[in-house]
Order: sequence, then C-alpha cells, then structure tokens
Amino acid sequence: MQIDEGVCARMKRLLLLLSILLIILTFAGAVFVLASNGAANAGYAVIPMVMALACLAGYKVYTNKR
Repeated sequence: MQIDEGVCARMKRLLLLLSILLIILTFAGAVFVLASNGAANAGYAVIPMVMALACLAGYKVYTNKR
C-alpha cells in the first residue's frame, strides 16, 4: 500500500511534535513526584514517557518509508 508523500511528511511532523510535548510532560511529572516527596504516583511521569516512546517509534517508521 502506497502512502502519499504529503501525508507522510505531516505525520512525521505530528509525531515528532507530540513526542516532544510528551517528553516535557514526563519531566514535569517527575518534578511533581519529587516535589511531593514521593506521595504522588510515579505514573505521572511513566505514562507520558511510554506514549512518547510509541510516538518516536512511529516517527522512525514514517522516516524509513520512502
């Protein structure tokens, strides 16, 4: 199945921006957990990082498609 070049470029850009946003949220969650002396759940930092890794994997897939 062929993918249009314009769609591929937009998807790459979207996945990269989304992964950067999720990485920023990961660091914000880590600061929140540390600031609350561990009373907050570590999921505040882990869940955005898992989603960021998924977005980066998708970015790599779209980067290799030519």
